Amino acid sequence: MGADCLFCKIVNRELPADIVFEDDEMVAFNDINPQAPTHMLIIPKSHIATVNDLTESEVDLPGRLILRATALASEKGFADSGYRLIFNCNSEGGQTVFHIHLHLLGGRQLTALG
Repeated sequence: MGADCLFCKIVNRELPADIVFEDDEMVAFNDINPQAPTHMLIIPKSHIATVNDLTESEVDLPGRLILRATALASEKGFADSGYRLIFNCNSEGGQTVFHIHLHLLGGRQLTALG
């Protein structure tokens, strides 16, 4: 775990979060600065700074995060109408917390990225 990592502190319950799902491997919680009616972050409990840092032994992890996001989209009722999943990588890719996380955005028509 990263000692100063915001998301590691959420995993360890050192910081509060509106957690909507948790299992042995991951935590999903509502973003504190939502960009859509539903904006959740799905994070692994293990600290991995960026997607560039994933190893062969972690190759299935992003897929499991995506499967959880699809389940959450179904639970929220917008799986069929559509939603967006985003992994940001490093500063120029928009990553601000250096612990990999998957954004799930939905609940309205989303505009084009650019």
